[in-house]
Amino acid sequence: MKLDNTDIKLLKLIQEDSRMTIKEMASALNLSTTPIFERLKKLEKHGVITQYVALLNPKKIHLKLTVFIHVSIIDHGKKAIDAFVEQIQGYPEVMECHHITGESDYLLKVVVEDIERYNEFVTNKLSTVPNVNHIRSSFSLSSPKYTTAFPIRED
Repeated sequence: MKLDNTDIKLLKLIQEDSRMTIKEMASALNLSTTPIFERLKKLEKHGVITQYVALLNPKKIHLKLTVFIHVSIIDHGKKAIDAFVEQIQGYPEVMECHHITGESDYLLKVVVEDIERYNEFVTNKLSTVPNVNHIRSSFSLSSPKYTTAFPIRED
């Protein structure tokens, strides 16, 4: 699907505030509500917009520790990789899972309450995954930049 400038402006608006009403979006883009509604539905249908969510402040819900975990696996066959990914997807502590290049095979972003919960996660969950060979952790000290908005160029 080719995005035009109006699609791009609309995507920027909803990335800033997905609670914005269609009427507010239409006003911001100098359009009526019908084309905005139709564009949103088209963007959803084509998988450009996959979900609308609320972003929470992890500290306000007692999740104070963010850890980036490099995981090396033993078996790189498709079946073993699929089993690893499926098990990782079942852990609510894992916020992101990236299949990467370099010294590790996967990079996980894990958010937990504290170091004790992290220890429980590694001991009772991650280290029990059959295909895991090596785990290396880096603890986030601060997050000077955090965004979920993708940069979208206007041509």
